[in-house]
Amino acid sequence: MAHIHLEDGSFSIFWVIVWWAAAVILVGISLYLLRSGEKTDSRKITIAAFCTAAAFAIFQIEIPVAGGVHLTITPLVGILTGPAAGCLVVFVVNIMAAAVGHGGWSMIGANTLVNISEVLVAFCLFSVLGKITKSPFARAAAATFGALVCGTIVMVGIIIISGVQGVTQSSATILAGLSLVVAINLAVAALEAIITGFVVTFLQKVRPDILGGKQGNSGR
Repeated sequence: MAHIHLEDGSFSIFWVIVWWAAAVILVGISLYLLRSGEKTDSRKITIAAFCTAAAFAIFQIEIPVAGGVHLTITPLVGILTGPAAGCLVVFVVNIMAAAVGHGGWSMIGANTLVNISEVLVAFCLFSVLGKITKSPFARAAAATFGALVCGTIVMVGIIIISGVQGVTQSSATILAGLSLVVAINLAVAALEAIITGFVVTFLQKVRPDILGGKQGNSGR
């Protein structure tokens, strides 16, 4: 998954504030949309709570490959909860992750933006692909991979724009150094896309109501 694993002090205070402010604005918009919309279904709240707990737990499981990688379910969060609730879920997950030392507190804003991009892209792609294919596996897998590619691009962009304090390398050199991280992320994204595809296919069979309605017609 795309996640900025940098310690506090890696970004200047200016960029920490910028990314935090952008994240808070998006979270605020999400809260407004949830509060101003129709009365929230208790089932959706339960799903969002479950996704928060599951995302945090999975986030902490490290796969001992290429120095250690981990999966995420941010695309699945977007598919199951929608963009507004999904934004809140990833914000809470990043706070909880920082609390246990998984990334610095100053990185919460930037990492929330990365994960929000994954939630939004996954939700949109899953919805659009419903008009192209009725296969829940194909829709979920493609939406997940696309979302994680987007998250990786956002992550790299934030690092390039912010720069890393104490590093005198040029943006081009930093980008070249991040190429390995990008390659690993894409490989993990492909794996997660397959897993998410199977999860959504299973949910379609046992609880189609969870996928129905807000994402259009669900295929079997």
